[in-house]
Parts: sequence; C-alpha cells; structure tokens
Amino acid sequence: MAARTYEDACGIARSLDVIGERWALLVVRELVFGPKRFTDLRAGLHGISQNVLSQRLRDLEASGIVRRILLGPPASTHAYELTDLGRQLEPVLIAMSRWGALTPPPPEAEMSNDAFALALKALFTPSTDGFVGRARLELVRDAFDVELGHDTIEVARAAGGSGAAGGPGGSGGPGSGPELVIEGAESALRSVIFGRRTLPAAARAGDIRLEGSADAASAFLGRFRRPGS
Repeated sequence: MAARTYEDACGIARSLDVIGERWALLVVRELVFGPKRFTDLRAGLHGISQNVLSQRLRDLEASGIVRRILLGPPASTHAYELTDLGRQLEPVLIAMSRWGALTPPPPEAEMSNDAFALALKALFTPSTDGFVGRARLELVRDAFDVELGHDTIEVARAAGGSGAAGGPGGSGGPGSGPELVIEGAESALRSVIFGRRTLPAAARAGDIRLEGSADAASAFLGRFRRPGS
C-alpha cells in the first residue's frame, strides 16, 4: 500500500506525512530515554497489536526516525533506538504533553513509565526557592533519575531500570547518588502531583515509599504542576 500524503508544502503537513499515523509518535515517546526491545515497546503502548507495532517501526525506520540495533552482551538481542532526526522530536513531544495536560485524562487511564518521565519535563515549573537536587523515582519495573535546578530539569533512566534495553543509565558519577528516593507506581505519583491525594495519605496507604525527607519529597513533587494551575 502506498504511503498516504497530504501533498501539501506546509511543514506541518510534511511532518504529519511522516509521524501522523496512529501510534507513530507514541512509539517515539517510548524511545526518548533510550533503546528498547520490541517486547518492552509493546508493554509501554497499551492496546497496540503486534502487527501494528511492527508496521509503525518499519515506517519510522524508512523515514530515518528509528533504527534497529544489536545490543551487546549480556543481552545480545535486537532493539530499537531513535536516530538524531528522531531525537529532534523530543521538544515536540514535551510541548504536546504540556498542551494535553490542559484537558483531564479519561477515568482510570494508564500512562507508561516513559510517558510519565516525559510529562515531568512538560510540567516542570522553574522556581527560585523550590527543591533543587536529584531524586530517584523507583516506578514499577523501572527507575528514573530526575535532576532539578532552579530553572532546569534533566531526566535519565537510572542504572538497572528494566525498561532500558541495556543502554547507559543514571546520571552523575560514582558516589553521587540521589538525595531522595520515591518509590511507587506512576499513578500514585500522578495523584499527588495533581492534588487528588496528599503525599502523607499516599505514604500511609503504602502506595508511596520514601527514602529521605518527607518535606523534601513534597517540595520535589511540588515542582510539577499543570499549566495554569
């Protein structure tokens, strides 16, 4: 089947010719923080079929956005990663995440760990007196290091995060571990960030576990809020 095209010289239309198919941008989203195996990609894309994912990956490869790689030992398996062209889509995804946060999510809607990590970049709020430092988020089957400055944010998959396909993980050198660790499902963290629950209530229920100061954890989560809130 021939690829569909808008046949429009506008840059927006030409972009949609490449990434406008259903699931295409979400595949890119899942690769922002490093390479993934096919099974890891499918696990992060709720509802996608194996055939559709295979087709989207072929399309994105043909467009120069994704490439197939062979991971070294101990994995020695194939995975997918973004090319330089694909990595240029990260600011687009962050802008879309920020814009999408203006509307409420469907009830009980799920979010992949990588989508949540990207949303942190979208919802980050500069502050002269808020939390500054590094926190590790230990999510279900994955982990991310989040480094906050007064007006900067860096997010990286932490070493040993199972969503990564053997790529480098974590930021900082030896002995520069996080000063704060927050453990819980992304849904629990979202409920606190968006004000549906307090951190103490989530902690009492066992949905969130802390290593470090509870005040620091509250200050960290307070650096993220919906646009206009």
